[in-house]
Amino acid sequence: MSWYFFYEFYLKDHSLIDEWVIDSLVNLGEGFLKLIGYPITDYADGLYRVHFGVAGSKGVTIGAPCDGIVLFALFIVFIISYPGPIKHKLWFLPAGLVFIHLINVLRVSALALIVYHKQDWFSFNHDYTFTLIVYAIVFGLWWIWITKFSKPKVANEN
Repeated sequence: MSWYFFYEFYLKDHSLIDEWVIDSLVNLGEGFLKLIGYPITDYADGLYRVHFGVAGSKGVTIGAPCDGIVLFALFIVFIISYPGPIKHKLWFLPAGLVFIHLINVLRVSALALIVYHKQDWFSFNHDYTFTLIVYAIVFGLWWIWITKFSKPKVANEN
């Protein structure tokens, strides 16, 4: 809860973190769509782009609520606050953040494809399907942390 207030009332207005993350999502999403053979429409949004899509469609606009920063924060807080060796936290945290970001790239790319192929499916998939998938993946990362790296220390019995 305190993260939400810190982010909404201070960080969001005093940093470019949302713009950087959204711009990265747009660039990586476009790259992925090009890689799988779709032509991309060039939307000139300014310094940081928030819009991309397949040529011939409206495309998708990525806003701050969908950039994944809240998931990053939840993941970081959980891993830091849950027991486990610091040496594992030092690699698991950045690896998890990169993984969450790449999953979000796939999510926004899939939404751009939905807008191109079947626009009336967008709202349902945005609101339910991909929300469930992304949160399940983050939960999976937490489960991996708990079961593989967060073993309680057993006291020596003498």
